[in-house]
Amino acid sequence: MTALADAAPAWSDLAGQQAAVEQLSRAAAADNPTHAWLFTGPPGSGRSNAARAFAQALQCEVEDPARRGCGHCAACLTVAAGTHADVKIMATENVTYKIDEIRELISVAQDRPSSGRWRIFIIEDADRMTERATNVLLKAIEEPPPRTVWMLCAPSPADVLVTIRSRCRPVGLRIPSVQSVADLLVERDGLDPALALFAARASQSHVGMARRLARDEGARQRRESVVHLPLRIQATSDAVALAKELVEVTQQEAKASAEVRNAEEKAGLMRALGLEENEKVPAKLRHHVKRLEDSQSARNKRSVHDTLDRAMIDLTGVFRDVLALQLETGADLINEHLRDELASYARSATADRTVARIDAVATARHRLAGNVPPLLALEAMTTSFLPDRILDRRPAERS
Repeated sequence: MTALADAAPAWSDLAGQQAAVEQLSRAAAADNPTHAWLFTGPPGSGRSNAARAFAQALQCEVEDPARRGCGHCAACLTVAAGTHADVKIMATENVTYKIDEIRELISVAQDRPSSGRWRIFIIEDADRMTERATNVLLKAIEEPPPRTVWMLCAPSPADVLVTIRSRCRPVGLRIPSVQSVADLLVERDGLDPALALFAARASQSHVGMARRLARDEGARQRRESVVHLPLRIQATSDAVALAKELVEVTQQEAKASAEVRNAEEKAGLMRALGLEENEKVPAKLRHHVKRLEDSQSARNKRSVHDTLDRAMIDLTGVFRDVLALQLETGADLINEHLRDELASYARSATADRTVARIDAVATARHRLAGNVPPLLALEAMTTSFLPDRILDRRPAERS
């Protein structure tokens, strides 16, 4: 950790982001920071964490500007917990934000801060705003109410309309190094250094995924079944069967995690409505339950897609390792623990065929994003994983 991070604990979760931390800490120390910010960076770089840390620093109660983001005062603790009255964090599990959600946010933005120095709004996944919703937000950013700060998060500046982008101060985050992520897991979570390093490497420096892999043995086992998949395919029947297995595994994982969360949300809503857990919902209150169920259904669908997409990223990592071995680049392997098996696989294939397999995974990701039935998309992908000796025979068989 840098000395800067040691002086301001709010920044300590931003592994490998020293430049961004310095930029944001300087802004937090100023009397009048920019009113609109755009945080961009690849998945796992910590866009939302950076925005929350900045919100902590802006609301921090310490007098010394250099120490804002102390992590210990009431303001820092409530921002971190998501309960600060003047910090609103908006996220969506749907494909896009609803325009009514943005309008409601803008309405709240007209209020003066109730306890903090600033009224702060963090919009995660701002790239999911439709053009109509973005145009509604644009007016609020062009003419911001006093003491209001907007923070938008997106994968890249190009994912946000230029009219919004041009009015925001950019904060670019990068993929942290494997070692910096491992160090964070050891220092923050007290994890074993070897396990932390494995998780950081296997997650390709995605901080959240690395933490999950390090703490959840089941997640590690599911990942192992995915990365071994290309090594198990020896015939067309294997490719079809393993595509089906991959779909089922990801659906089960997504369903298991969703069931717990959905039940907790349903119980919370029932309590808020003054009802017992199994009590029949009166007709006049059913629209509340229906709205929750619709939201959960959309989230469940996206959860399956996200789980499948993560599997595609892991498969891409496998073939990246194979290509590195074939080309003798000397690069560190994502799946270092499989070096011997991947080296054997690399010797049985050509680099051109490996590149074609990487392209096949990318095509599957594109098809899944376009709502192609998962099994069809994955069967086409896994068929490309057939051994070269089989693929090389195919033209002759067709003739």
